[in-house]
Amino acid sequence: MQIYRFPPKDTWDQLIARATSDYSDKLPVVEEVMQRIRTHGDAAVREFTAKFDKAFFQNLQVTEAELLQAKNEIDPSLAHAIRTAASNIRAFHESQLTHTMVIETSPGVSCWQKSLPIEKVGLYIPGGSAPLFSTVLMLAVPAMIAGCKEVVLCSPPDPSGKIHPAILFAARLCNVSKVFKIGGIQAIGAMAFGTESVTRVHKIFGPGNSWVTAAKQYISLNICSIDMPAGPSELAVVADSSANPAFVASDLLSQAEHGPDSQVMFVTTEESLLEKVSAELSTQLDQLPRKEIAAASLRHSRMILLRSKEEVMAFINRYAPEHLILQTSDAAILAGQVTNAGSVFIGHYTPESAGDYASGTNHTLPTNGWARSVSGLNLDSFCKKITYQEITKEGLCKLGPVIEKLAEAEMLHAHKNAVTIRIKK
Repeated sequence: MQIYRFPPKDTWDQLIARATSDYSDKLPVVEEVMQRIRTHGDAAVREFTAKFDKAFFQNLQVTEAELLQAKNEIDPSLAHAIRTAASNIRAFHESQLTHTMVIETSPGVSCWQKSLPIEKVGLYIPGGSAPLFSTVLMLAVPAMIAGCKEVVLCSPPDPSGKIHPAILFAARLCNVSKVFKIGGIQAIGAMAFGTESVTRVHKIFGPGNSWVTAAKQYISLNICSIDMPAGPSELAVVADSSANPAFVASDLLSQAEHGPDSQVMFVTTEESLLEKVSAELSTQLDQLPRKEIAAASLRHSRMILLRSKEEVMAFINRYAPEHLILQTSDAAILAGQVTNAGSVFIGHYTPESAGDYASGTNHTLPTNGWARSVSGLNLDSFCKKITYQEITKEGLCKLGPVIEKLAEAEMLHAHKNAVTIRIKK
């Protein structure tokens, strides 16, 4: 990791910069695939599945028999862990349910807002070198709680035409409506446009590689909603002398192993921690099966030494990390000073892995500084809000002159007349 000691504030923007993601070179391929799917449906999906995933089969949808078989193919202890994680995720997201409240804004004028589920949603689950069955839980559980009528899941098949059994087990556990053996651009296109087999959805959720991200950007322009802007995973750890260097290093590596473009940041006021954490990184890195990936990430990641915790929190809030771990003696106090972060992990015994899997919070979070303005995935992500109002005769007589005056000032006379004609009546 690159080490910076007491960097001046006018250099912070350079230190927090992420690698730029330009998908313009992918858009011609994305557009070609999208248009083929739009006009040729399932046939185009099969064509691109054969081309990109080297998988050849006729039936795109996972059968009920395959879903049942998946339960027998995974280790019982893993099945138990998935059920436990699903229970915690459900408990946390159920706490976000809201109740309709009618407000009388003025006499005779009643207004209220109602939350309704998005009827049809699509979930994309990566299935490459690390099949993300945990993401099934993070997406399908809140969709189930929200009451989405149809939940479609796509995940890339292996060359034999199979999806990782843990993904199928989690999908069945969460009552996913339909599961399809489709990955990459063609999965996003199938859910966005609909095909003979795949339901057209109203919003698409889920992470993916640069091709999937480019495809989601393409369909978000005027075809289908998406969950949030996506980029490589990132994490910041703040630590002081109370921290265990081995804990810090393990957290940094937990995100570094996601991919070579992931970014981790270690921020501290303790000079001695820099060397101790560096030593732990070397020791633990050698033991990782994905050490080449993690090492590539660490090469463009940073350790920052600052003079005070006030400076540390100012730096963190400017960085706006996807994940933030506070391993300090005053972690709860510092947590109250966080204004920009996707998810915060407080204390020495709260690893980021807990949020990724089983504590209950959602692991679909804003990256690339979007935490300054975008929330992580939550129950509202699967809902839309509709406002209502009802006005009595007496209410319109009292409020009507206000509306007439405002409409007349904006020279919208038909607006004014819609009130005037009622009052005269």
